[in-house]
Amino acid sequence: MADAVHDLGDSLSIGTAWGLNKLSDKEANATFSYGYKRFSLLGALINGVVLTAGSIWILFEAIPRLLAPEMPQVEGMLGLSIFGIAVNGFAAYKLREGNSLNERVLNWHLLEDVLGWVAVLIVSIVLMFKPWAILDPILSIGFTLFILFNVIRNLKETLLLFLQATPDAQQMEEVHKVLMSSDDVMDIHHFHIWSLDGEHSVMTVHVELNDDISVSQLKKLKEQLRHGLAGFDFVHTTIEIEFADEDCRDV
Repeated sequence: MADAVHDLGDSLSIGTAWGLNKLSDKEANATFSYGYKRFSLLGALINGVVLTAGSIWILFEAIPRLLAPEMPQVEGMLGLSIFGIAVNGFAAYKLREGNSLNERVLNWHLLEDVLGWVAVLIVSIVLMFKPWAILDPILSIGFTLFILFNVIRNLKETLLLFLQATPDAQQMEEVHKVLMSSDDVMDIHHFHIWSLDGEHSVMTVHVELNDDISVSQLKKLKEQLRHGLAGFDFVHTTIEIEFADEDCRDV
């Protein structure tokens, strides 16, 4: 029953994350003006929380079995492990090239299941020759700790993006240098970079210019900034132009 509940939770969380990942490809509209990219991030958060909780649950189940190991049904374990490795391995293979946080967490989720079934396969083969029942909880704990470490790392990154933390501090410094590279730029403020989903970033900034800049110089500056920012591949870039004698409307 415990295994059935765990597998049901896996199926529901993976299905939810997959659905949200597909939804993230929808075009922007009046309700979601930036598009649906953050739905993929939501999927990564849900899947990360479920996977963390599931891993902790497995540890609580496996640790007591170190003290009182039980001999399982070896033949049934062997057949189920081969089937589980095949199904979850195929799913992980299909998602192997995913770059979004959601796809990465999904991969860890599937890898957890694959490694779990690999552990079952190894234990079942060994138990066919040696009655070492303690191998089952030992391998379960080892694989679960490995998965848990990586999932928590991805979950931390997901939470930071949800809180709109700057995705890359070094990139922000480089963008700052580009924005300040012209003699016509006196200062910048309200400078923000945040990520929609871990892959697609947005940049907004107020640029303060000399009062005596001409229209032709302004056009040249805009082209210079456009060219300088092109390498950062922002999906949305908003630059508000201000002059030295103006008060910023965003205090």
